[in-house]
Amino acid sequence: ILTGVSVATVTAAPVGAYVGDIWGWRTAFMIAAVGGALTLLVQLATIPSLPPTAVASFRTLIEVLKRRTIRIALLVVLLVASGQFAGFTYVRPFLETVPVMPIETISLVLLAYGIGGFFGNFAGAFLAERNLKLAVGLAPLLIALSALAMLTIGASPVIAAIAVAAWGFAFGAVPVGLQTWLVRAAPDQAESAGGLMVATFQVAIALGAVFGGLLVDHAGVASAFGYGAMATLLAALVTFAVGPKQAE
Repeated sequence: ILTGVSVATVTAAPVGAYVGDIWGWRTAFMIAAVGGALTLLVQLATIPSLPPTAVASFRTLIEVLKRRTIRIALLVVLLVASGQFAGFTYVRPFLETVPVMPIETISLVLLAYGIGGFFGNFAGAFLAERNLKLAVGLAPLLIALSALAMLTIGASPVIAAIAVAAWGFAFGAVPVGLQTWLVRAAPDQAESAGGLMVATFQVAIALGAVFGGLLVDHAGVASAFGYGAMATLLAALVTFAVGPKQAE
């Protein structure tokens, strides 16, 4: 399932950038709306009705949230997702203004990001089976290093392209490690743990994008990348300090 997200990223990011440049951003949004509607129809037609393995309620969510490991995992989710979307939301203006890439090159760089995410998915799964703490911690650390590389030596188009591809590889591994951590931390309430992760991830996306926008408006694109690097580095440090044990 998570690999499907990476495959979509491979195609959607460069296509969206190209469509937005040729026909405007509204056309890209219309394509997304049509794609979403078709996906909903396919889901209604094909997904069977499955009973839950446990009764999930608001009380269950609170009980799961009381577990220390779950709270730490959700903090890492909040830091990684907010850092990711504060910085990467504005990767196109960065590539246009710092290494000064044309739109055709930017589309190829975004394609590299998506391909990196595809392989990062499998790398994250491979590592999570062997060392979950490394799987969860190395991904945000690589995102932080990629953002810092773009900030310091990103004026080079080659360096910027490599950093974006590495960023995609790292972010592709993020959902695999985090979801594995949460499910192992609450195997008796997997639905509730998964719901908390999704809710936290969505809140972090919104907060990260809005905060990144404020930073861009008042301090330039580099400040959004600076926050992204700081947040993901902190997520890595928290993971290595108090993250999942090998038994989880």
